[in-house]
Amino acid sequence: MATDEQLELRTVNVTRYVTPLREGGSMPAIAEADDGFLYVIKFRGAGQGVKALIAELIGGEIARVLGLLIPELVFAELDEAFGRTEPDEEIQDLLKASVGLNMALHYLSGAITFDPVVTAVDPVLASKIVWLDALLKNVDRSSRNTNMLLWRKELWLIDHGAALYFHHSWNNPEQQYQTPFPHIKDHVLLPFASELESVDAHLRNLFNEDIIRQIVALIPEAWLLIDSPFDTVEQHRKAYADYLQQRIAHSSMFVKEAQDARKILI
Repeated sequence: MATDEQLELRTVNVTRYVTPLREGGSMPAIAEADDGFLYVIKFRGAGQGVKALIAELIGGEIARVLGLLIPELVFAELDEAFGRTEPDEEIQDLLKASVGLNMALHYLSGAITFDPVVTAVDPVLASKIVWLDALLKNVDRSSRNTNMLLWRKELWLIDHGAALYFHHSWNNPEQQYQTPFPHIKDHVLLPFASELESVDAHLRNLFNEDIIRQIVALIPEAWLLIDSPFDTVEQHRKAYADYLQQRIAHSSMFVKEAQDARKILI
């Protein structure tokens, strides 16, 4: 991505609640928007709140910079009157708590859940995805829950809401990039990821300060103001940007951790 190309996400208005996806812990849902498309909505009123939406946004847009396939991310505006006709009380409460801006992914109709037993993954692609999840400390790409879909014979990434888990407390934010990520040993693609070293040399050069700044700038100010440990929104954005810049600059650290975990695994 050229540095003079500005990142921007569309905003849609939710017009129809179609069905809940109860297999998701935060109870996302398929909904229709005013552009006529279906989306998987991640609600701000769900258990992990806006932090999961921020992780979804950052993780998805970083994946896109890496050239990985991810459904289009959009902001989804939910009107105050939207949940009044919902007969399910639990869903109605969720919708009432989610009035305003939410996160949504374009719904990939007909996609099937990725199964590593059935489908082998190219070592370079697998290494890129492991690199991404090690960078983000994404705990949610295991055999229990792969969070990947096969759509039109290609592998698509979904659901990065469990990434960046340290931002739920922001304990020692300036040191977070140095902390290990032991969950990488459980990554579903780690057995395929034999090209981590060569992939690392390429991927870390895709980022510069401007691209990271643009990704972090996409986070709505209203999300950053909720339970923030920082004095200003600018400080909050800077903490995310600093983490990403330092983590990428020291990528050899998390790559070695993944390689060591892979040696034990295979």
